Amino acid sequence: MTKSKFRRTVAFMLSLLVAAPSFLASPLSSNAAEPLMTARELADKCYDIATNYKTLSVMGCFGAPMNATNKQRYTQNSSFNQQADRTAKINAASADTFGFDCVCLIKGILWGWNGNTNAVYGGATYASNGVSDMTINTMLSYCTNVSSDFKDIEVGEILICSKDANGIYGHVGVYIGNGLAVECTPSWKDCVQITAVSNIGNQAGYDGRSWLLHGKLTKFLEYCSCKDFDQNGVCTNCLRKFDYEAAKRP
Repeated sequence: MTKSKFRRTVAFMLSLLVAAPSFLASPLSSNAAEPLMTARELADKCYDIATNYKTLSVMGCFGAPMNATNKQRYTQNSSFNQQADRTAKINAASADTFGFDCVCLIKGILWGWNGNTNAVYGGATYASNGVSDMTINTMLSYCTNVSSDFKDIEVGEILICSKDANGIYGHVGVYIGNGLAVECTPSWKDCVQITAVSNIGNQAGYDGRSWLLHGKLTKFLEYCSCKDFDQNGVCTNCLRKFDYEAAKRP
């Protein structure tokens, strides 16, 4: 091979490398979506909202502060909010009160809600972070390990109930551990609140609800691999109790 032909061959090979598809340059890359947060982080955020923020049940609201503009918006957006007693509660809310409904609590967190009273939606951005707007049924379809048996439920799992004749579910919450959930409901305190999961057991000081199903929202959340345990065999991250004897059985 002549020197000139060799140089042309080298130049051609280099041009192929420059034009090579990105997957050749990054053989370890993956198209799999990264989780937005851990399941424990979702549970902790729900707990934070329930304990540290003023909230009110407002249908179709994913964390908007109840300032004058948002009051006008949300007293007109749904038949539930247009009911006289609900309209009165929305109008009476302080500007540092945040509106949520049950499914919008979860969506608002996934959309980046951060409690900003100066932002239209409390810091959340509608349909952001790769999370589309969705109904409870759609959220359930994104879940894995869906079960009606609550003995192995983990922190950050989605809780579902209130199924109508058409198969449409009407209420959702988040399991936060120790037999407790966070849900936004007009029942009881009429806000984002901590309640007992009655499937596990009622607890003094908490209103309780029985749920139909629970599941892991693995499309958006990373669930615990349960590696670190306390002296009682409880995972220090997700608070799930590990059954050592069952694990030993074939």
